[in-house]
Amino acid sequence: MSERRTRSQERILKVLKGLPKPTSAQDLYVVLRHEYTIGLATVYRSLDALKVDGLVQVRTLPSGESLYSLPQEDRHHLSCLRCGNSISINECPVHDLEHELQDHHKFRIYYHTLEFFGLCPDCQAQETASVVE
Repeated sequence: MSERRTRSQERILKVLKGLPKPTSAQDLYVVLRHEYTIGLATVYRSLDALKVDGLVQVRTLPSGESLYSLPQEDRHHLSCLRCGNSISINECPVHDLEHELQDHHKFRIYYHTLEFFGLCPDCQAQETASVVE
């Protein structure tokens, strides 16, 4: 893990610390440019470096958009492929596997995510309603 961080990386960490939920690189860029002179490419490069160091975690939505946050507890979701809504789930069936993999492969794991994709109850109801019509 790199101990030396750039000013841009420090600023990104500071902003992420103050945000209540994960954010996209573009939204992070909008927040940062209000106070600093920074380019979008610099934001992406800094996020990538922070991700490799385990200081930022990323979650990719079904739409392909990436959301960044400070590493917290492991994140698990049920994500609807139609409307894009995500339901956070608290159960984690892979904690034991994570520890086993880390020990067996000597692999440093910073965090993990678990995501299931399908249709939420509302989208299922719409699908059923359109079949009936």
